[in-house]
Amino acid sequence: MSATSRAAFAAEIILLLGGLLLAWREALSPAARARQTPVRLSEWPLPVADFLRFLLIVVCATLAGNLAGTLVLKLWSIGTDTRAMVLTAFSQAGMLAGIGFFKASAERVAPRDFAVTPGDLAAGGAIFLVALPFVTATNAGWLWLLKTCGVELPKQELVDMFLHARAPALLAFMILLATVTAPLSEELLFRAGFFRYLRTRLPRWAALLGPACLFAALHQHVASFLPLVVLGIIFSLAYERTGRVAPVIVAHACFNLNTIVLLLCGVGV
Repeated sequence: MSATSRAAFAAEIILLLGGLLLAWREALSPAARARQTPVRLSEWPLPVADFLRFLLIVVCATLAGNLAGTLVLKLWSIGTDTRAMVLTAFSQAGMLAGIGFFKASAERVAPRDFAVTPGDLAAGGAIFLVALPFVTATNAGWLWLLKTCGVELPKQELVDMFLHARAPALLAFMILLATVTAPLSEELLFRAGFFRYLRTRLPRWAALLGPACLFAALHQHVASFLPLVVLGIIFSLAYERTGRVAPVIVAHACFNLNTIVLLLCGVGV
């Protein structure tokens, strides 16, 4: 292991210990459990027909973005990895455009959920730290179970792209997608969309688990499925407690950035 890898590994251990300490102090200790933390996320009084319209708009906009990316790529002669990143960027841009269009056209979207406050960076960092040890432990147990069952574990395509990216511009573009557009689009869809709608219409466990499973399935990688389910549940709980999606977007960006740093430093994840 190189000096860079050792430094990154040591920093990750510090983050894990910090996350455990924060989780104990804020959620797991008897004193934390005795505190009555108010739920700040308001109900989303959206009729079923409007929610289905929301989903239709987002799906159509995502497909339109993918189609636009395909048409643009016909004008370029670029490598396979770059093509995949461009298609991802157009798809995520389409998804964001669909969400933005619905938000602008719907009367029942509470602006408070989308507000950004000065404390969102600190809150997002705290959510990331709390989530990290639980996701890391789940990842270790899940990988052990899959290997024990003889399941083949190919590398996730996106992870493989990061490991083999040669052009600095492509690497910067991939980092931008992973830390900005992906957290924005996925949190607005799965937390501010699915979870917020379902939390007052289904049993709480189903409202937490359903969007988290969809979020994990979107990544199409069996080795990361259960850890991403846990991550999605923690993000939903944080969104429910804060009443704002911005801190969760920040936490998602921190999580992706942490994974990228570990990969680039040669630490296996």
